[in-house]
Amino acid sequence: MSLAPTDSPRPARRAASRGPGRAGPVERIAGSLVLAWGWRRALAAGLAGGLAALSQAPIHAFPVLWIALPVLVFLLDGAVETADGGRSGRWRAAFGIGWCFGAGYFLAGLWWIGSAFLVDPLRFGWLLPIALAALSAGLGLFTGLGTLIARLLWTDGPARILALAVGLWISEYLRGHILTGFPWNALGYGLAANDTLMQAASLVGLDGMTLLAGLIFAAPAAAVGGGRAGLATAAAGLALFAAVAGFGAWRLPAQAVAVHPGIKLRIMQPAIDQSHKWKPEFRDEILARYNALSTATGTDGQGLAGVTHLIWPESAFPFLLTYEPEALRQLADLLPSGTILLTGAIRAEPPAPGESRTRYFNSIYVIGENASILAAYDKAHLVPFGEYLPAQDTLEAIGLRQLTHLRGGFTPGPGLQTLAVPGAPAMGPLICYEAIFPDAVVDARNRPEWLLNVTNDAWFGLTPGPYQHFHQVRLRTVEEGLPLVRAANSGISAVIDGYGRVISSLKLGQSALLDAQLPVSLPATFYSEHRSNAFWLAAICMLCLVLIRARRLS
Repeated sequence: MSLAPTDSPRPARRAASRGPGRAGPVERIAGSLVLAWGWRRALAAGLAGGLAALSQAPIHAFPVLWIALPVLVFLLDGAVETADGGRSGRWRAAFGIGWCFGAGYFLAGLWWIGSAFLVDPLRFGWLLPIALAALSAGLGLFTGLGTLIARLLWTDGPARILALAVGLWISEYLRGHILTGFPWNALGYGLAANDTLMQAASLVGLDGMTLLAGLIFAAPAAAVGGGRAGLATAAAGLALFAAVAGFGAWRLPAQAVAVHPGIKLRIMQPAIDQSHKWKPEFRDEILARYNALSTATGTDGQGLAGVTHLIWPESAFPFLLTYEPEALRQLADLLPSGTILLTGAIRAEPPAPGESRTRYFNSIYVIGENASILAAYDKAHLVPFGEYLPAQDTLEAIGLRQLTHLRGGFTPGPGLQTLAVPGAPAMGPLICYEAIFPDAVVDARNRPEWLLNVTNDAWFGLTPGPYQHFHQVRLRTVEEGLPLVRAANSGISAVIDGYGRVISSLKLGQSALLDAQLPVSLPATFYSEHRSNAFWLAAICMLCLVLIRARRLS
């Protein structure tokens, strides 16, 4: 990959457009970025990407994007034809800039994933540096593709801001869908930094927020050496940001959302250490903690009396519940008449025809009186390398295992469902990772009235990971207009209304219970009714404008 300097004077002309001796500090910085090459250009791109990661939870410093994306614009300005490489040199440079930016962004934003390899360091610790390097480098390829697309559409004027926004939008969309998808820390989450700003997701969803983020935060670059048109573009970016904020302020009601009468939820957050969670020798201790915490005195001075729905987190038991009569007996003794238990659990089925292995599912059980299982949901979107290995038999043959201590990994369920829950409205179940995928959290044929997310973020300790996961879950509620109840082993457990507002929550790492009521759902949002159709239409129109502009200047 060549990052050689260019013989073309075009970047220098833009940087020096104000004339000798008249360039201000911003113009001088922009000019140095345009003319940077080799390791200096790679370093600038990587540092800009790392800075952009501060826009994500838990820091939410979204103004840094007004620095990081203009830096990316100026670096791409310098990716022009070279004496030895011609146009292909320009494209290689553009891809390299984006790759360095993306690698820096993902390394700074996802370093906490390494914590999962330290839960069992003797088996997996050696993989930590390899996994982080491979993850950052691999995800950086998508950003490199985005900047390559942008450079193919590049022009000398303000339209290059639109080109970059479209390029990054395409790359982020692909990242969220290729190879099962991984839309974690998409650029749009940086724009959706608080209750007010995230309301735009009710119209355009995460993909639309990503496109808006590119337009808003890259726009100041157009003002540098861009004349009146550049200043107008920068002003338009600020106006677009004001429109996003204004819409959010208008949409958010001052009052709290109404709640369903007669429903009392008790969410249990046990904070069981991940190194113990899967070990059978801790089974009695874990079950005793669940029972004791579930019956503890709540904020109203009562135990389970009056609780209609008790909620436990993902994979609550280090054993197969339906295979353990004693555990079922304890559950039957625990649950008062009329109390429903919603819990994560591992479920097993005999081998499918032609297979030899028992099939295991990461599931949610709806458990009623006498510990009878009334309904179940099987997780459909599994975590690669965490819950299963791609090419399982081949990788196991060379000694690799998924992080969960389950031979052969989990089997995916059939897909999204809406479950009937006695004493409550119909519920949409989501297990852990499933809640990060926009457009894939609700059964469109049978819309639920609330969402339940059980998860186990104890893999990642007290790092930014659980905060990022929680923030993404909040955006799903805004997109769908549905309240969400969340039970997490180590946090963050919470009740969230359909505006993404946290009604009540427990702190990360806290062992406690949370008594709460269930908010009512909002009317279906524009996004939930139309999904990305309107957004795709708008994005295609913008892409056409960029192509027309580029053709006129070619």
